[in-house]
Amino acid sequence: MKTKPTGTALAAALVTALTLTLGGCSLQTTAPASARGDAGSDAKGSFGPVDCRKAKCIALTFDAGPGEDTPRLLDILKREKVHATFFLLGRNHVRKHPDTVRRLAAEGHEVANHTWTHKILTDRKPSEIRAELEKTQDAIAAITGRKPRLMRPPQGRTDDTVADICKDLGLSQILWSATAKDYSTTDSALIRKRILDQAGRDGIILLHDIYKGTVPAVPGIIEALKKQGYTFVTVPQLMAPAEPVPGTVYRP
Repeated sequence: MKTKPTGTALAAALVTALTLTLGGCSLQTTAPASARGDAGSDAKGSFGPVDCRKAKCIALTFDAGPGEDTPRLLDILKREKVHATFFLLGRNHVRKHPDTVRRLAAEGHEVANHTWTHKILTDRKPSEIRAELEKTQDAIAAITGRKPRLMRPPQGRTDDTVADICKDLGLSQILWSATAKDYSTTDSALIRKRILDQAGRDGIILLHDIYKGTVPAVPGIIEALKKQGYTFVTVPQLMAPAEPVPGTVYRP
C-alpha cells in the first residue's frame, strides 16, 4: 500500500469532514469548546497566545507530511508567528525527513500521529492498529524525544477498538471542521476560498502540506483570518485549560 494518501482515499476522507464514521458503535465526539467548559479548576492545559475561552481561536492542521514543501511552510508560519498541528505519516515521511520533524518540534508546533502507512484503522485487526500507531510514536520520539499525544485517524474513521488502543497509547483523536479538497486541485486561490468559506470560531482546519497548491495558499488564509479577528493556536491550546484526553474523539 502507498504511504501517501491517494486522491481516492482523500476524496473519501472529505465525505467524513462533518460526519464521523463510527462503524456502528456508540462512540461520542467532544467539541474543543465543550472540553474547555467542562475543565475543572485544577485543569493544567497550557494556553497559547490567548485564552480561547475569551478570544476567537482557530487551529491550523496539516496531514500526511512532512514533505518537500514543509520547510517552506515552516518559514511562512515562523514569519506569521503562527503555530500549527502536524499529523505525520511514519514510514516514508517521518523517516525520510527527520530534520524537518526536528524543526517542527523545535519551533513550537504540535507534532502528532497520522499512522505509519495511512491504513484505514477500522478495517484492521487490533494488533495492526496498534502497530500503525506505535511505529509512528516511536519514530517521532526517536527524533524529538517526545511521543505525540494526538492522532488523526486516516479518513476520520474510528471506532471503539481504535479508541481503546489510542487510550492505551496516550493518544487523543482529532477530527476537523474545515477542509479544502486540496488533493484535487493546484489552484491556491480556490483552496484559500474553500477554507475561508468554512472557517469558524473554535474550528480545526485540515490541509495537506504534500500537495503543490496548498503551501502557497497558506499566507492568504492566515492574512484573511487574522483580519477577521482570529488567533491561530495548536489543537491542545484550543482546548486549554482542559487537556486532551487519550482515546477521546474531538471534533468542532
